[in-house]
Amino acid sequence: MVTKRIIPCLDVKNGRVVKGVNFKGLSDVSSPVELARYYSDNGADELVFYDITASFEGRALFTDILCEVARTIFIPLTVGGGINTLDDFDRVLKCGADKVSVNSGAIKNPDLIRDAARKYGDQCVVLSVDAKRVGGQFRVFAKGGREDTGIDAIEWIKNGVANGAGEIVLNSIDTDGVKKGFDLEMLSAVTSVVNVPVIASGGAGSKEDFVSLFKALPKVDAGLAASIFHFGEVEINDLKKTLKENNINVRI
Repeated sequence: MVTKRIIPCLDVKNGRVVKGVNFKGLSDVSSPVELARYYSDNGADELVFYDITASFEGRALFTDILCEVARTIFIPLTVGGGINTLDDFDRVLKCGADKVSVNSGAIKNPDLIRDAARKYGDQCVVLSVDAKRVGGQFRVFAKGGREDTGIDAIEWIKNGVANGAGEIVLNSIDTDGVKKGFDLEMLSAVTSVVNVPVIASGGAGSKEDFVSLFKALPKVDAGLAASIFHFGEVEINDLKKTLKENNINVRI
């Protein structure tokens, strides 16, 4: 039985972890280094680090804090934000990242996924997709959820996997930060068309939301969340015990 992963996400802006609702109204949370250490020591299976304004501000990802985070933790680290070239992949991997997440960079240059997969291997390339419902379609948004690309999200994800993306992070803007549960409809549409790991992101508000996710969609490999972990509303070890009690396989 596949072990389900629980992944906290650090959305970093100006060197601090922040969190908002529907990608808006960001509020300061904590030091990324301190939070990363806490999660590494307290049951997280992996950690995601996003420099959330790098693409919007048209700059490279800040690497000094990233290097410090990588030195601090003992779990796999996925890094994204401002990843536009193979040089960007190289830079964050040298900082200690295990996987690199591409979003807006792949929209600007779809060959980036294929080129990175050839150079670093499929397992290193994560396609992160911010998607939202527009006129009955799941639509890809760029630049931290600010820009509607007009691209159909399901087709985009299928093409990304065909080009070598080894993992998908699907973040529903519709449910992000709302804490009413993961977007099961959107996730189902994605897991039905790809055979690589899919990470659910956006909407977790309780331990029960993770139980519902893995029960309803056994093909989903991991649940990612931010604020419920950052603010202590859900402790990862408690969450894992609840999942275990519901016959969902997790690493304790």
